[in-house]
Amino acid sequence: MIEKWGIPVTPVTGRQPRSVYVYLPDAARQDPQARFPVLYMFDGHNVFYDQDATYGKSWGMGEYLDRTGTELIVVAVDCNHRPPHGRISEYSPFTFADEMFGRVIGRGRKFMDWLTGVLKPRIDEKYPTMPDREHTFIAGSSMGGLMSLYAIAGYGSVFSRAAALSPSVWLVKEKMLPLLKQASYAPGTVVYMDYGTREMGNHAGMLRCFMDTADALMEKGVWVTSRLVPNGDHCEACWEEQIPFFMRVLLYSRE
Repeated sequence: MIEKWGIPVTPVTGRQPRSVYVYLPDAARQDPQARFPVLYMFDGHNVFYDQDATYGKSWGMGEYLDRTGTELIVVAVDCNHRPPHGRISEYSPFTFADEMFGRVIGRGRKFMDWLTGVLKPRIDEKYPTMPDREHTFIAGSSMGGLMSLYAIAGYGSVFSRAAALSPSVWLVKEKMLPLLKQASYAPGTVVYMDYGTREMGNHAGMLRCFMDTADALMEKGVWVTSRLVPNGDHCEACWEEQIPFFMRVLLYSRE
């Protein structure tokens, strides 16, 4: 079951409601006492429904969870669609200048403060969550992948695991890599990272940036699963194909 409701992201876009999608496993209805881990996801409009997705193709996350019987709550928040470059601004931890985008004000910290300080308490109050850090995860692609890495480094008291698909670290690598290297990570912090091989030619030094990001995390004791996706592209159809890989990492447990 997927619920959809609106909430304003006041620090970034004022009082205009933003869509929030919440997936609840069948077990939540069958057992009122049950509690579930929570995965927060960026670009919520692209997560569940093709008709809501920017390019007409979603990740099909609901179908995957239903098909596999995964007992997980997924909270997916729509991005900032305001011009110019509202999404890029909201999903960048740092202000930067780029030939493609010009100067972009980084509002990533404001968004994460809202997600952890406003949205998460509301989710924990309304739904049968396991609210502790150990059972709270975050995931996203592209700029959402960048923000997932930022979340695990800057908000590690909230999130224990992150999945960063095609993370756009290259845009702000001069600031992002030092942050990853200087952050303190709790024992057992887990990160999944991937990048498509067809994406590697888009930006000079992409492979090196990807490797440097993984190295920065592993040097700090983070448990990293890093993949290059054969013939992988920068699109929802490809990211959908990676769901089984990153979900195994997020939910893997061995006593």
